Amino acid sequence: MQQIYTFGSYLKNKFGVKVYKVGINISGFTCPNIDGTVARGGCTFCENDSFSASTDEVKELKGFHLNLDSRENPFLEKQLKQLELQFDAISKRQAQEYKAEKFLVYFQSFTNTYAPFETLKALYDKALSFDNVVGLSIGTRSDSITDETLEYLSKLAKTKEIWIEFGIQSVYDETLEKINRGHDAQNVKEWIIKSKDAGLNVCGHLIFGLPDETQEMMLKTSKEAYAWGIDSVKYHPLYVVKKTALANDFMRGTFTPISEELYLDTLVKSIQMKPENVNVQRVTAGIDDDSLLAPQWCRNKNQQVKHINAALKKIGLKY
Repeated sequence: MQQIYTFGSYLKNKFGVKVYKVGINISGFTCPNIDGTVARGGCTFCENDSFSASTDEVKELKGFHLNLDSRENPFLEKQLKQLELQFDAISKRQAQEYKAEKFLVYFQSFTNTYAPFETLKALYDKALSFDNVVGLSIGTRSDSITDETLEYLSKLAKTKEIWIEFGIQSVYDETLEKINRGHDAQNVKEWIIKSKDAGLNVCGHLIFGLPDETQEMMLKTSKEAYAWGIDSVKYHPLYVVKKTALANDFMRGTFTPISEELYLDTLVKSIQMKPENVNVQRVTAGIDDDSLLAPQWCRNKNQQVKHINAALKKIGLKY
């Protein structure tokens, strides 16, 4: 059985030790399709409250949100403290439980380039100052990064491991409209190519099972994303959680979630067409609490991975 090229393997090969991503949630960050800049309510599948970090320090900043035009940030010192507290707690746990020796600080929740440059620079520099941090991974949207920020990340990338993660989701504009994405596929393509030209590593997020998409459409998205030059990929099934616009569609019977059988078949076919140099960071997603409405197969991640490996085994691969 041939092992799929994973992100963990990539990092181990490059740094010679176990490198783990430390997921960070900084309060004050939001998205342009939540705050009304391009749309309201966020993507139809996004339950905004689920992205809130759980520390008291974060709760204190509820109601405070930055955007690209923010003139000042009175809470920067508090955000920097949040960053430090979260990194310390999570990295220590990863070192103890998984023997992690080096770390990537992963700015995970919401859109982590959607703030004034001075705020971003302060946060990125602080993250890179922590012990045993080899770089950053920054989750964002292609319509929410400026040339100034890209140029700064390009400078950092000369000496650090810098990743930027874009939600591609689909290359079909009609799908992006249905999920209230707020930008088109051309915008994602443009910024992925610009990021690559700037010397950054790019991870693309793909969602299978978006409204009215056929398997042919899902695979076309994979093919296009690979062609744009992404270095890493995360595959997600679309699942429905409470308090979302998608939940309303599901309850009305106008949205049917992807079956596990179709997801597995699409995932295997997408992996088969993946260039060898593209590593895999995620093969599925789900949530095991009462917020999940459907599909129920997204509830048990261990079971999902077991079924994924059974499907991959048929073509001589394992995850």
